[in-house]
Formats: sequence, structure tokens, C-alpha cells
Amino acid sequence: MQNISEIEELIRLISKLPGLGPKSAKRIVLKLINNREELTKPMAKALAEIYNGVSRCKNCGTLKSNSLGCNNCESSNNKFNKICIVENISDQWTIENSNIYQGYYHILGGTISSSNNGSSKQDLLIDSLINRIKKEKIDEVILATSATIEGQTTAFYIQNSLKDTNVKISKLAQGLPIGGEIENLDDGTLISAFKNRKKI
Repeated sequence: MQNISEIEELIRLISKLPGLGPKSAKRIVLKLINNREELTKPMAKALAEIYNGVSRCKNCGTLKSNSLGCNNCESSNNKFNKICIVENISDQWTIENSNIYQGYYHILGGTISSSNNGSSKQDLLIDSLINRIKKEKIDEVILATSATIEGQTTAFYIQNSLKDTNVKISKLAQGLPIGGEIENLDDGTLISAFKNRKKI
């Protein structure tokens, strides 16, 4: 392969994406190079717009448009009495696509004890969660963390943090396989887990 630093850097960055290794990254880079006008230019523009115009909401943790605000927090059309707590945005999207749950979301952005990129307790926006429960008059918090050790540790920490709020706390039923992650579940398993959630 030619020694072109710009290409090597792009391959290195793309290979960091989930499910992609160096070989897949090379194919993607070649596709982009060969389709500059159709793919590379609009993709570069879209990435710049996301970089500048989309950020994580400091209140609920979901993605928001910097120009429009946060749909999850500021929706005046729908007032819910439930908050579903998930580890990441892909978990939120998976649950939304199943149409089983109508309510607010709180996206942690990780777990407390993840091995490499362990989130600090501040990153999980626990103080913000408590404020939301009081402000929005929330009746139920649904813990939809994964069935991994990290996910369960995080759920326990959140449960402990909410003990003075008097809110009902439930967690998804064990239709979730041990070690399973929300984003990998099919709709049937998700629906069963929500319907059979248990108070804790």
C-alpha cells in the first residue's frame, strides 16, 4: 500500500468504529476516495454539522440539537410520569423503535465500573436525575441497564441514590440474558422485559 499519511490516518480512525477493523476501514476509505463528490464531500459536511450542532444534553444525557434544544426534556406536548434509565443512546433508540414504552429517558453515557472508560458518578447525571424526578413529578423510574456486572452495579448505585425520593423503582424482567445488552435485544424480548418489569 502507498505510504500516504492522510489515508493511513483515516483508515486508523475508521477502524476504531464498532464492527470495523483495518480491512473494512481500507475498503471504506477507497470507496470514499473514488466517490468524492457523491460521498466524501457531503459526508464531511454532515460530520462538521454534527460536530458543531449536536451535543449531549446536560440534564438527561440524550443527544440534542444545539439550535432546537432537547426533545426529551422540553417536550411540552407530552408530560410523562416515568423515566427509563439506559446506558447509552443506542439503548434508547432500540427501546423507542419497539414502541413498548412511552415516557422520558435518562441516558447514563456508560456505567460506573466499565473496565477502560469507566464513567464517573458525575458523568451519569445522577443529581440531574433526582432533580428531574422532583420537577416532573415522576412516579416510576425504570432501570433498563444491561445484565452485565457493570450494568447491574450501576443499577444498584442508582437505586441507592434514589432511596430518599419515594419514587417507585422497577427494573426490566429477566427476559434479558445474563451479560446481555439492550441494543442487541429483539422487540419480543424487550416487550416482555418491559411488561414484566419488577418493583425493587
